[in-house]
Amino acid sequence: MRKVVIDGETLTIEDVIAVARRNAIVTIPRETEKKVKKSREILERLKERKAIYGVNTGFGAFGNIAIAAEDIKELQVNLIRSHSSGVGNPLKKDVTRALMLLRANTLAKGYSGVRLKIVQTLIQMLNKGVHPIIPEKGSVGASGDLAPLSHMVLVMIGEGKAEYDRQVLGGKDAMSKANIATVSLDAKEGVALNNGTQMMTAIAALAIYDARNLMKTAEVAAALSLEALCGIVDAFDDKIHRVRPHEGQKKAAANIRRLITGSKLVKSSEEAIKANGYPQDPYSLRCIPQVFGSIHDTIGYVKKIVGIEINSATDNPLVFPKTEACLSGGNFHGQPISAAMDFLAIALATLGNFSERRTARLVDANLSRGLPPFLIPEVDKKGLQSGFMTLQYTAAALASENKSLAHPASVDSIPTSANYEDFVSMGPIAARKTADILYNTEYIVAIELLSAAQGLEFREIDKLGKLTRKAYDIVRGKVPSLTKDRAMDEDIQIVRNLIHSETFSNLVP
Repeated sequence: MRKVVIDGETLTIEDVIAVARRNAIVTIPRETEKKVKKSREILERLKERKAIYGVNTGFGAFGNIAIAAEDIKELQVNLIRSHSSGVGNPLKKDVTRALMLLRANTLAKGYSGVRLKIVQTLIQMLNKGVHPIIPEKGSVGASGDLAPLSHMVLVMIGEGKAEYDRQVLGGKDAMSKANIATVSLDAKEGVALNNGTQMMTAIAALAIYDARNLMKTAEVAAALSLEALCGIVDAFDDKIHRVRPHEGQKKAAANIRRLITGSKLVKSSEEAIKANGYPQDPYSLRCIPQVFGSIHDTIGYVKKIVGIEINSATDNPLVFPKTEACLSGGNFHGQPISAAMDFLAIALATLGNFSERRTARLVDANLSRGLPPFLIPEVDKKGLQSGFMTLQYTAAALASENKSLAHPASVDSIPTSANYEDFVSMGPIAARKTADILYNTEYIVAIELLSAAQGLEFREIDKLGKLTRKAYDIVRGKVPSLTKDRAMDEDIQIVRNLIHSETFSNLVP
């Protein structure tokens, strides 16, 4: 089984996926353990001689209240209990595992001042499959994801609820059955555990991985549509894209050229003029490189932001062992992830809009260049068959929903903590909305794949490009062609599952 090493510096999005979805074993190297211990030693010394926010003072608007030494442990436990106020459905297991991994990784950087035991406990929970039940709503994204992370910590101290061995148990029982000792929180450990961006970043890391996979699949679907509609290849010529050299645009054009290599269904502009009098395609075909290119570039930018965040120290205050300083700041603020997720949400909504337009063209006999109405095998003069008519309805409904969800959350703020925390990020909302858009768009692209494959039934399959033929065969290997009306919800689900499992994206570099 794969192992993922956490040192606070080198975790990758692929590592997050390995732990969150494939149960990779998590380990921590000795040098990293030394950093964690050193940070704790410095904090122990500092708290004896100065006031440190959240260590020997209250929190938020109570930050000016000194806490007696004998009350410090109670302060930390009360923090976790009082902040465990989330509502809504529990986070999905992969999000919970990603969240736990990211929290352990940021503590492993050695700036949080926790005992090594805290990091080791999180690692044990991951490796043994103890997954806290964490409500998805209740965080405003500053000071970090307080409510979700507090629900995680409840289980560490033997409270709350957790899933273990496919059962939902009390936190204490789950930890006991997994043979993991619960922890008693000491100075700063509560605030170090619940003060950070790990829920929004966990969702972001999973979303950016899935977005890259979906982007590749969307190119496969577009290539199939291009062939089903006997599209014009001139728009993908490298000469066009060299004179507007956005990296994503060049990449998208190259990917389409690669996918349709060997195709005898697509045409040059000269051939198209002879066939139907038009020298160029509508935008949903002709502008594939430009639209997909912008999405490629957005995904690249967001991936960079998320890659930085997963290896960042995001709690407050932070301990700096080299200078023996403990400084308060705002690294818990989720604005970088919030803005990035809104950006990704817009890109994915665009991807869905763009895909739906090709599906609409495929089912419209006035636009599909010879394909039958709604891709029905035979002209039904009695009007008894609807074919692919309502698949386009579903795509349109999902695309419209995405437009509503794409409204940015990062521009909103409602002050909290008696106006002491007066500008918050709403990053968790941005992240969750983006995940919803991604989910919807996987279905939109699945519908395009089904529609394009059905459209190709009326062309000569042997004229497909080498790679688009593979894509067609993948669809047909799971879903038969439509010969008469049938319920197609299961067909859509099957192809969506193929998308999510990275089956189509393997055709694109």
